[in-house]
Amino acid sequence: MTKLTVWAASVMLVTGAAAQPPTGTTVPENPNLFSSEDRDAVIQFWSTPDRYTISEPDDAAQKGLWQVRLTTAGSTWLLSYNRKRNLNVPPGQVPKPQTTEQTEWEKWVVAKLNHDRWEAWQLARAANRTTLNIDAPVADKTIPTAEPESPGPIPPALLGLVGNPPKFAEAVVPMQHTIAFDDITLKYRDNVRVSSPRYAYYRFAKGVNSEGVSMARMTQEQIDNLFETARVSERDSHILRAVSELEGGFDAVNTYDTGYVSVGFIQFASLKDGGESLGGLLAQYKKDDPTHFNQDLHRFGIDVTDTRVLDIVDPSTGAELTGNAATMKIVEDPRLVAVFQRAGLKSEAFNAAQIRSAKAQFWPEQDALTVKLNDGSTLTGRVSDFVRSEAGLATLLDRKVNTGHIDILTNVLARMAPDVHPRTMADYAPYEREIIQAVKYRKDYLADASLQQPGDSAARRPERVATNPRPVVNTVPTQTPVTTTQTPPVAKTPVVTTPTPTRGPAHVVPPQASRGRAVRHGPHKDKDRG
Repeated sequence: MTKLTVWAASVMLVTGAAAQPPTGTTVPENPNLFSSEDRDAVIQFWSTPDRYTISEPDDAAQKGLWQVRLTTAGSTWLLSYNRKRNLNVPPGQVPKPQTTEQTEWEKWVVAKLNHDRWEAWQLARAANRTTLNIDAPVADKTIPTAEPESPGPIPPALLGLVGNPPKFAEAVVPMQHTIAFDDITLKYRDNVRVSSPRYAYYRFAKGVNSEGVSMARMTQEQIDNLFETARVSERDSHILRAVSELEGGFDAVNTYDTGYVSVGFIQFASLKDGGESLGGLLAQYKKDDPTHFNQDLHRFGIDVTDTRVLDIVDPSTGAELTGNAATMKIVEDPRLVAVFQRAGLKSEAFNAAQIRSAKAQFWPEQDALTVKLNDGSTLTGRVSDFVRSEAGLATLLDRKVNTGHIDILTNVLARMAPDVHPRTMADYAPYEREIIQAVKYRKDYLADASLQQPGDSAARRPERVATNPRPVVNTVPTQTPVTTTQTPPVAKTPVVTTPTPTRGPAHVVPPQASRGRAVRHGPHKDKDRG
């Protein structure tokens, strides 16, 4: 064991980087989805020597052990700061102040953020000099290189509205987690470097992530085969692929934000209680294809109840946990996270199940709408009555995937009603472009030349579904890498000045959202589900 490894092990004990029992969890009645033989097999698999190792990162000797990270408490305060001002923007963006008073608050928040990050940087540099005799980490654009002025006392009105803020940054030691299956080895780092020092959805320092293998890195034949297996039309595959660019690959995983456990190309999320869209995905996969479900998940300790809630076996103790307790165990134990990523890399059946579940859970086309008109009457119909383009459906799918709903659509229709004079929902069809422009969320799909646009003559082109879908084969595309190393997203937004909104990374939720995720960055997204 190297001197660096010994130091890293001691740091784990001091900083709590090693797994600790989850706090605030509840343990529902055991559903007994795993027999005693199943549990023994799970423990035997995970107890194999070198199956799971925790170490210092591979680049620690060059970049340092200690790093600057956003605090989970600071991130939580920032979300409250946004919501108390009734300012909700897509993940990755910073809402603009709306009043002179809010402008002063924003200046104070930026000053504190800069000062906290500079202080954390000093602590990290001092620790790295002491332990490794190197001057690291190098300051990025989010860290002032000279000591900034103290922010001074918090404005009283801001204190009264949001409460006393914690430190926004701290010096931490990210640890590397290596999980070796028989057919693939996966690596992650905890204490994830999120997309922005103001990221409002960071919740779990022990969480990890990987953005996975994006569809852009898959061949057209591989993609076509998957969508044919899932029996999804050509038109719908265009839309799903466009939105997935904001989420990640089929093997994408994330356990550090308000989505709790998020998996796959649409980032199916468990949220706190272990159900939601991830529970829906797993339940349908288990029902439709129990053989591959067992091969991909159950044999490693992951299952789902009849009520669509996560159920797992603790790899260390063999205890069967359900719901919130299962969710928190996955958050704290990268071995279980790796099971999902391995399935996304190795199982065509699992990936096809993701496509089918995304269509079943999030597709907006048949969503029912009720619009209250100025004369007191109501208009009812469906999204398909007036949204007919790929760009329009992609925009609504983006909102639904990230926030769990498309409630904004009825508000826009009601606002436009005096000019449209609708007698049916179909009367809104000529105004599709204006409607979609008003409800766009993370990306402007009206500017995406690869998608059919409102008014295009082919917007209603016939759907082509494979009449003889290919048999499911549990193999990974040939170009999939054998080892996936998680690289935390790089923050790009400077914090030395009062920020203006920027478009979020290609993957967390408004107060009223029920399932949006906070979730992620870069190609992996942040789900807006606070």
